[in-house]
Amino acid sequence: MSQSATETLIRRYYDAFNSGDTASMLACLAEDVVHDVNQGGRRTGKAAFTDFCRHMNETYEERLTDIAVMTSADGKRAAAEFNVHGTYLKTDEGLPPATGQKYQLPAGTFFTVANGRITRVTTYYNLTDWLLQVAGEALAKELASRS
Repeated sequence: MSQSATETLIRRYYDAFNSGDTASMLACLAEDVVHDVNQGGRRTGKAAFTDFCRHMNETYEERLTDIAVMTSADGKRAAAEFNVHGTYLKTDEGLPPATGQKYQLPAGTFFTVANGRITRVTTYYNLTDWLLQVAGEALAKELASRS
């Protein structure tokens, strides 16, 4: 793929994300897509990605802004940097209780692309920053006491 075709694919993926259109996100992915999540395990395949999206949509409401997409000259790799604006809707296992807390944090994703589809999605963000925003001062004191 060309650089511009890869950038178009990544932007289509994020447009679908911001529209809440999981089917259009999935259309951007290869059947055997590898999905690595910050502080989480590896998922392989569209079915696992679909389950992840379902869980995220139930638990969080997120919108991405200021999306900057960068691509390699051969179009085989891309990266995106963006800001996440979210609401924590439903308590996620192992995380603080959800009470509709709002959060905002920078994040980034790395992609691998082949045959017109995304074959790898690897996302990173600062989990401690997110925890401080949703759990507040009590967690901040606990984290400070550990260091």
